[in-house]
Amino acid sequence: MTSPCWEASADLVVVGTGVAGLTAALRAHSLGLRVLVVTKGAADEGNTCWAQGGVAVVLPGEHEAGDSVDKHVADTLVAGAGLCDDDAVRAIIADGPAAVTRLRELGAVFDPGADGNLARTREGGHSAFRVVHAGGDATGAEVERALLAAGRDGRLPILEHHVAVQALRTPAGAVTGLTVLDDSGVPGVITATAVLLASGGLGQLYQATSNPEVATGDGIALALRAGAPVADIEFVQFHPTVLYTGQGARGRCPLVTEAVRGEGAVLIDATGASVMQGVHPLADLAPRDVVAAAITRRMAEGRGGVDDHVFLDATRLADVDFATRFPTVYAACLAAGIDPAVTPIPVAPAAHFSCGGVIATVDGRTAVPGLYAAGEVASTGLHGANRLASNSLLEGLVVGARAAEAIAADLADGRLGDPRLAVVSDIPVAPVADRDSLQRVMSRYAAIGREAEGLAVVGSVLDVSAVVRPLDTREAVEDAALTLVARSLIASAAARTESRGCHVRTDFPVRDDANWRRSLVVRLNPSGQPVLAAPTALRGAA
Repeated sequence: MTSPCWEASADLVVVGTGVAGLTAALRAHSLGLRVLVVTKGAADEGNTCWAQGGVAVVLPGEHEAGDSVDKHVADTLVAGAGLCDDDAVRAIIADGPAAVTRLRELGAVFDPGADGNLARTREGGHSAFRVVHAGGDATGAEVERALLAAGRDGRLPILEHHVAVQALRTPAGAVTGLTVLDDSGVPGVITATAVLLASGGLGQLYQATSNPEVATGDGIALALRAGAPVADIEFVQFHPTVLYTGQGARGRCPLVTEAVRGEGAVLIDATGASVMQGVHPLADLAPRDVVAAAITRRMAEGRGGVDDHVFLDATRLADVDFATRFPTVYAACLAAGIDPAVTPIPVAPAAHFSCGGVIATVDGRTAVPGLYAAGEVASTGLHGANRLASNSLLEGLVVGARAAEAIAADLADGRLGDPRLAVVSDIPVAPVADRDSLQRVMSRYAAIGREAEGLAVVGSVLDVSAVVRPLDTREAVEDAALTLVARSLIASAAARTESRGCHVRTDFPVRDDANWRRSLVVRLNPSGQPVLAAPTALRGAA
């Protein structure tokens, strides 16, 4: 066991340097709070950099072009398959225009359209062209660049290469800081009145993902251990079109943005037959869960002797210069020996986005005083059972700013704990499963198609391979987080005996609104095991 070797303090500690974390940190700084940002890698290593499509937002005047906030809300609710919180959806979408304006004021540059306004594209599940983008298909990179530039302009101290291990708490249970480790395993303590988790998702639960290596579910695990509940953790969105680079692909795989289909590309199998024709009224622009499931079914059929991928045919985009409109995708294709202008792109679904997470309001408040959450790590009720494309950057911008304002208000009102009462303990221990075994069984039994027997196999493998060990390295922290998050996901997926959104049960293929139109909540029991808990009314716009 190792005791902390150093100590720092702040009003607010933000965990994560993606869109939600940096937005919150900048807003909190502007409100006069002392802010410290912590990230376990380099500041630009998170998921935000890899977001391609854009920001879904209804800008002023778009109602004249047939779009509106009401239509964006309606599209989001349809995609969420009955599990969105209506108030949260409307609050976040309505705040979108102001959030994008603030981002542009910080220096973010979006692509202009021919009419002088921002260019807009359309993605799956959207009924209108409302997705604004930057650098063609490099929106996340531009958002990250602008936020980091603003933060590094003397405003924000960013502690890189330090992983958050556990929350500090007062005897009354309020969160008042963090224990962290540097890359050498040296522990430190940061006391703070509030901690905001903006640590991203959990894509590394699976062998193939669009997520970078840092997406190991650390924030969800930390929140669970601090006493916060999580919800909708069984709903993991698989992006339908990740570049297929051969059998056995592992780790982060290049994404082929949905906007390619928004410009007219279509999915075909090895025989040239359409994958989506007759599947959904929106065909290739159906919600992601529908498209990913359709591709999975077509791969299982093995048409043309191909059973591990299909193709995205962009050769017919006569009015689109592919290399200019989609430079990131084009470069990835060329690196794989594919010219998308003349050859269909091989694609397959891969783990992409966690629709659930730490239960939080649209102001980032969780059930634990002093602990806040924003971005992919949080479950605000926006996404429900399936995320609408390009709503994630929107959520990070809106909830990040709102969380900072809520923290400032809670601090001013004296609602938070006293950091001087924080209980500092030695580095904790936790069950740690073998990552390779975990990813293998999760990909085999807990991906798009699930059934009771396979989910039980995952649980058995995790039980057999897990060894209790101290969380004294970044790898141990990550593997312990993956282990706990996998167990939480399996508990929820096994309990939800229906198919809804991203959660597809092959043994229960029908959506069951009579019994399952509700979120499943997971907490840790006294022995530290994830168990289903009573529903909570915390989420929403209140």
